[in-house]
Order: sequence, then structure tokens, then C-alpha cells
Amino acid sequence: MNAYNANPVMSEPANPLVDFWNNILAEKFIRFRHVLVGGLSRHSAAVMPALGIVPGSRVLDVGCGFGDTAIEIAHRVAPNGEVVGVDCCQAFLDFAWRHAEFELAPNISFAVRDAERDLGEHEYDFVFSRFGTMFFMNPVAGLRSMRRALKPGGRVAHIVWRRREDNPWLNLPHQTVRRFLPAPGEEALTCGPGPFSMASEDVTRAQMEAAGFVDIDFERIDAKVMVGRNIEDAIAFQLAIGPAGETFREAGELGQARRAEIVLALDELFSAAETTPEGLWMDSSSWLVTARGPDA
Repeated sequence: MNAYNANPVMSEPANPLVDFWNNILAEKFIRFRHVLVGGLSRHSAAVMPALGIVPGSRVLDVGCGFGDTAIEIAHRVAPNGEVVGVDCCQAFLDFAWRHAEFELAPNISFAVRDAERDLGEHEYDFVFSRFGTMFFMNPVAGLRSMRRALKPGGRVAHIVWRRREDNPWLNLPHQTVRRFLPAPGEEALTCGPGPFSMASEDVTRAQMEAAGFVDIDFERIDAKVMVGRNIEDAIAFQLAIGPAGETFREAGELGQARRAEIVLALDELFSAAETTPEGLWMDSSSWLVTARGPDA
């Protein structure tokens, strides 16, 4: 399996969210790649050494995005292990392929897949996902697809956001925008269930059990995340992505009419953020959810 000798081909999407991610969100995520990779990587970096991914393993990275976690895993399973990174966005994987070549990771490949339907059967020793499973339209179906991809007794680990209250980096900007704009309506175009859809340990444990996993465990991870290089960057990020961005986008002309007021309020909010030479940082909290597939 070589990162340099193939190009992923996208099949006709069967999931309505796939079109939305490719046509609406992909450009925004690429624009703020420095925040999404540079900031959120602290959550995976905190747990990666303890996951027990060993050389020679075959690993699947679900919702791999720009490929940074897949490449880190590829180095861990080298020289004889293999990693497959899958995502629904072709544009993300274009970055991932180039990154893999730069990082000299020949034991990695990437492919466009709808994770809720198309991950294969009994192929992998380990399945990993960082902030991807929260967006499954049907969480049990997506988790079951991940379980089916495991060899008997194989292990899974996925990282998801905890409660809104534990994630002021997303919650406070959202609350600020909501002071000026209404909540999106029932017909709003969204990224799926949303970043906090797996925040409840009880609900997510039930979903994991329904998907067929055993030995399910939750570990809390607290970390600062970068919200932008500076205040202007942080405001632009929030108005493009996440709950605040969704509210602003769906408000349409009203959002544009009140943009100046919103920017002033967000400027005040981010003025209190921790500042380093790299950028602005705020508190965040996630779950590391680990489990095992059945032995047979």
C-alpha cells in the first residue's frame, strides 16, 4: 500500500450529508486548517502513545480529514503495518495525500468512503477516529460499520467532544452570536447531529453497545485549543464553522445586517483568551472512548 501510486475515486454519495460536507463545509475547513489541525491535535496527542497501536498493525482512521492522525499512526505501525485513512471529502484527502508524501509515509493510503456504509469487513486490528463519529447521521449505523471493519477482538478508539459547558471555545462564541440572531430553523442545512452529539457518556455507551462493542471505557481529556492566530482570525473561524458559524450562515441577510455588532461582541470575548506567539487559546474537553469488538 503506497501513498504515491494511486488517487482515490469518489463514488456517488448515498448519504445526504456527504454533499453538504463537500459543497459547503470543505472550503471553510480548508481555510481554517491551521486551527483544526494545529489546535485540535492536542486531544489526539494526549492519548496516542497510550492506545497500544503496535508495529505491524493494520489500522483504519475514520474521518481522517487532512491526514495528520493517519500519518502519525502510520509511523507507529511501521515498517510492516498499514494505515488506511477514509473521509467523505475529496478535498480533505487531496491535502492528506500531499502531506503523507512530505512525511515519507509509504505505508499509508487514503480513500473516499461513507463511513456509515462502506468500511469493509474484518480487515483491521484497530479503528481510530478523532472528532469524526459525532457527525454520523445514524450513530449506531456508523459505529456498527466501524465494528464490522475490525478483525475479531480488534479495538476501537474515538475522540468526541464533551458537553457544551465544558467547551467554552465553541459554546461561548455560539452564545454570543445567539444574542443577535435566531437559532437555525428545522430546514437548516447542517453538518449532521453536531459536535456535541456524543457528549453524554450514557447515550454514547448505549450506542456503542447497540453497535456490538464490548469493554467500553470513557476517559476525559482536557486541553487548551487554538481558536485563531489572532482575534480577527478567531472571529472569522467562528463565523464560518461550528454552532456559531451555522447560526450566522443560516441567518442569511439578517446575519450580514448585524455582522458589525456580532464582530464587536466576539472581539470582546476573544480579548480575554490566553495569548501565545502561536495564537489564542481557550479551554476544551473531550471523551476518549475505547472498546473492543467481539472475539467472533
